[in-house]
Amino acid sequence: MTGSPQRAGRYVQQTTGYKAFIPEALPPQPDIEFDGELRTLLSQADRDIARLDAIAALLPNPDLFVAIYVRHEAVLSSQIEGTQSTLEDVLAFEAQGTSNDTPKDVEEVINYVRAMNHGLRRLNELPLSLRLVREIHGELMHNVRGGEKTPGEFRTSQNWIGPAGSTLTNASFVPPPPHELMNALGALEKFLHEGKTNTPLLVRCGLAHAQFETIHPFLDGNGRVGRLLITLILCEEQALSRPLLYLSVFLKAHRIEYYDRLTAIRNYGHWEQWLKFFLRGVSQTARAATRTATDIVNLREAHRSAVMKSPKALKLLDSLFQQPLVSPNRIAEIVGCTHPTAVKLARDLEGRGWLQEITGFERNRLYRYQPYMALFHRETVEATFAAQTP
Repeated sequence: MTGSPQRAGRYVQQTTGYKAFIPEALPPQPDIEFDGELRTLLSQADRDIARLDAIAALLPNPDLFVAIYVRHEAVLSSQIEGTQSTLEDVLAFEAQGTSNDTPKDVEEVINYVRAMNHGLRRLNELPLSLRLVREIHGELMHNVRGGEKTPGEFRTSQNWIGPAGSTLTNASFVPPPPHELMNALGALEKFLHEGKTNTPLLVRCGLAHAQFETIHPFLDGNGRVGRLLITLILCEEQALSRPLLYLSVFLKAHRIEYYDRLTAIRNYGHWEQWLKFFLRGVSQTARAATRTATDIVNLREAHRSAVMKSPKALKLLDSLFQQPLVSPNRIAEIVGCTHPTAVKLARDLEGRGWLQEITGFERNRLYRYQPYMALFHRETVEATFAAQTP
């Protein structure tokens, strides 16, 4: 087994008495040891990514699937950081329109979606870089909790990781101090560009994510930016034509092991064990997304066939794959009908078991496209069950 206490970096005593971790530049030295298990996991993950990209191309309107999937990821990634909002909370907010009193948890998720979309747009204009990372962080932290902690700017003070109430002297982990920060970030940016030629793409993703988490360059939002980084690397390298691989469902289900693996890198140089964990997550997540995409195609075909003789129902059905929560007023706008006709259409689909009213009110009703939403809920449940199964 390749590994040594200082392979990934070293703890250095600071003048004020605490020890901070100074990471070594990537790629790791000695080189990553590709034993049989790691090679097999890498090969399988590559195939699973390719299969996901292929099935996404078969979706009738892949951008609609991406839109809901990005929100699903945004919710899970934000939940890892402690927010309580659900996918339904976010979709309900979007379905009912904006307001000045958006719940902070929902606003954090919406910012995550904006940050992802901003990053993908900017990749058409500039390479993945520290500049783009700062921009993404600025979008993520705008006007939310932690928004006072210099959104879009790398920290100029020391941060640390640990339980509530911990200090620099008893923290679980102390990232590099401010005067070492730009050296570490510069080395990471160099690896992102120069590592393309001799480091397999998914290995580069795993190394870069772990290194970013170790550097912890912002005062808040590091975990979410670090997870976004994985998707952005895959899209920049065109391994995915659309942002469909999100590890948050896997990392949330395996949260303890996730942090343990990162700690083992810093303390023992166990990069290979981290990469095996990471690649298992890539495969599991890609396979789940492929299954969901396939089931969406089948669901759409079955439901369209059932209402083929109703142009209004077909039009509504297509819109539900982008926004699966809908009100009668919105139905009237979508299909171009009167409010009574919209209510009748909603009740017809409710009678089929497709729409489910979720407010319990007689007025201002809101309906959920239940079979579609259930597919995303299934991914989370299955990942959690797999994590709990020996």
